[in-house]
Amino acid sequence: MNQKRREVLQVHLHSKPFTSYKELEILFPEVSGMTIRRDIDYFESIGEVIKVRCGARSMKYITTSFEAPFVHRASQNIRSKRKIAKYAANMVEAGRSVFIDSGTTALELAAFLPDERLNITTTSPSVALSLMDHRKSMVHLVGGLLHPESLSVSGLPALSYIQEINIDIALLSPSGFSLKDGFTCGNYGECELKRLIVSKARKVIIITDINKYDRSLPYTFCQLDNVHDLVVESPLPEEFLKIALEKGTNVHIADTI
Repeated sequence: MNQKRREVLQVHLHSKPFTSYKELEILFPEVSGMTIRRDIDYFESIGEVIKVRCGARSMKYITTSFEAPFVHRASQNIRSKRKIAKYAANMVEAGRSVFIDSGTTALELAAFLPDERLNITTTSPSVALSLMDHRKSMVHLVGGLLHPESLSVSGLPALSYIQEINIDIALLSPSGFSLKDGFTCGNYGECELKRLIVSKARKVIIITDINKYDRSLPYTFCQLDNVHDLVVESPLPEEFLKIALEKGTNVHIADTI
């Protein structure tokens, strides 16, 4: 009976991103809430779900990404990314607690950061490695589930770690952005983490090339009114600039390299 219930539960858990304890109690009225929680503990122990408040999220959806592989993206728009990275690096003040996102633009940014007194946190192993020669900075690599397509980490351990730290400046790189959908990415786990970082940071700086403008991926992690500064390499449409001004977002054009 226990095995049969778990087989049914497994199918149900993988049928959608989130399943609540309440709906499982309705689905399995013959067992107690504690039994259902033990079943969820079992599926978490074998890596099929992660427990969250009021239920569980399926790893099938958390690990699915709608983005191109990191290696492919790293070879695109290199000059634009370096312009943006160099400009944004000059916006980072010494003595600050800084979060640096994963992504190819963030990796370029790390190369331009001076070796100053900075407390740097990142979800990117590539960014952390590129900063290993910075003797004055403290570099913290967040642990969690590694996503091969983006070379970044997310998941419950990453969320727990970010929840416990303070962030002065967060430098985030979206996979797409638009007036309608805001700043988006293609992996739910990464989106959940970025949302938390946005809520924790005193200043949010978005670094992105304009090829990502008017492109929307499935998951929105913030809107224009959450962003203090947006760094791009060339002018955006007037409509976007007008709304950005109304929202209090400073748009910077990185026109030097």
